[in-house]
Amino acid sequence: MIVTTTNDVAGREITQVLGVVHGIIVRTPTITQGFFANIKNIFGGHNQAFTEMCEQTRNAAYQNMIQQARTLGANAIIAMRYDSDSVGGDRTRANEVFCYGTAVILR
Repeated sequence: MIVTTTNDVAGREITQVLGVVHGIIVRTPTITQGFFANIKNIFGGHNQAFTEMCEQTRNAAYQNMIQQARTLGANAIIAMRYDSDSVGGDRTRANEVFCYGTAVILR
């Protein structure tokens, strides 16, 4: 599956536009991630626990988007974007990642 943030793929022709596809994941940290993140918040610096949680969330949303495109019969996704936000209050610290693009068939 070709996935690009551009509106076309160099050297390939879009023969059919299948529509918008997306993946969305909302994830809270594990107990371990939350524990180490809270310690890191006290001392400051790079928060590896939350970085890992965000990366896992981003990857899961991306994979969901690709699966949706495959179900439609696409062989590429163009104009792919990410959007991210936090969900809930301070206690939940949930991370939402929304990934979307246009599923197409390339020749």
